Amino acid sequence: MSRSWQLGIGLLLTGLAGYVDALGFVRLGGLYTSFMSGNTTQLAVFGAEAELHRMVLPATLLLAFLTGSVLGSGLAILVPPRWTTPIVLAYESLLILGGLGLGLESPELGLAAFFVAVAMGSQNAVLAQVKGFRAGTTFVTGALFSLGQKSAQALTRTGDPLGWVGDGLVWLSLLFGAYLGAHAYGIFSLYALIAPAAISGGLALITAILVLRAGPPATKVPSL
Repeated sequence: MSRSWQLGIGLLLTGLAGYVDALGFVRLGGLYTSFMSGNTTQLAVFGAEAELHRMVLPATLLLAFLTGSVLGSGLAILVPPRWTTPIVLAYESLLILGGLGLGLESPELGLAAFFVAVAMGSQNAVLAQVKGFRAGTTFVTGALFSLGQKSAQALTRTGDPLGWVGDGLVWLSLLFGAYLGAHAYGIFSLYALIAPAAISGGLALITAILVLRAGPPATKVPSL
């Protein structure tokens, strides 16, 4: 898979993370399925206010995201490198569908959110080996700082005049995805999760086809 394909998929997945995060934010009343800095802050605030019962859900989401990062990274380590993207994306799609199924069957918010947060934690392993892709696909704080830094370099003519474009696109991807997620949840409720499940599953299929078309990796002929 070419680098342009990898970066394009990264931007799409960042938008997908924003979509899921906005959907979770609305459904969970101010908590997140991919933005763990916000959940960590909420956990600390609830703890400081001695509202122990309200600490359960953000703690569950943090545990789910960490679990997903371990499982997704484990898959990325165990499978051949060229299969990392399609396999992790297929795994993510199944997790989101699992969250949808649980959410439709049970009124408990934590069950569906747990699976979706695991999916978001796993998603970061998709492009973990792509050098230069800052987003991690589910958070953009670093990209936003880099946007400011590279903008300053462009304005002072000490860096690439267009070096800020990539980070700007990453931020816009999350913003647009979050807008679509909030809008979709208002119309379709939890069924809005079908879209990210379909996108990640479709990307898994497309990237698998690209891997197969590329053929087996070239083997080095030992020198005599």
